[in-house]
Amino acid sequence: MTTIYDFEALTVEGEPVSLDQYKGDVLLVVNTASKCGFTPQFEDLQKLYSEYKDQGLTILGFPCNQFNAQEPGTNEEAAEFCQMNYGVEFPVFSKIDVNGTKAHPLFQYLKEAQPFEGFDETTMNGKLIKKIVSDKYPEWMIGNDLKWNFTKFLVNREGVILKRYEPTVEPMDFEKDIQAVLA
Repeated sequence: MTTIYDFEALTVEGEPVSLDQYKGDVLLVVNTASKCGFTPQFEDLQKLYSEYKDQGLTILGFPCNQFNAQEPGTNEEAAEFCQMNYGVEFPVFSKIDVNGTKAHPLFQYLKEAQPFEGFDETTMNGKLIKKIVSDKYPEWMIGNDLKWNFTKFLVNREGVILKRYEPTVEPMDFEKDIQAVLA
């Protein structure tokens, strides 16, 4: 059975890292961007990391420039932005694609393991992001592609993907899910 530990990613410096180094940790895998309306989620992601890292939570950030060119800089600039503006201490990797033919294998796996279930259209943000994606990237509305930056995947200590949170779901809104998996 495939798990998240079967994949590797590149550090900001371009060095390959096997994700099996995170075996035993609860992971939150996030595609990020520094110029996105959801970028302030970095603050709560860092709060969660600070609060739970000693219990085994690791957050893995993957900058992506596929959504309205909201991560235009270099790998180093993306990582520096996170650290300088939000005090991010969790690992941030090299920029990747999450959709399309060049999608990183990790994100191909994540999307298959946790399909898209729709936006919460009871919220203004849910309605707004659905409209933006439908207008700008209608091809991504079909199937399990990531719809925007700050899609988050919760992974248990065995490397199994448990849940997918769409960009409009704030990190603190699923803190209880993290606590339950850490317990």
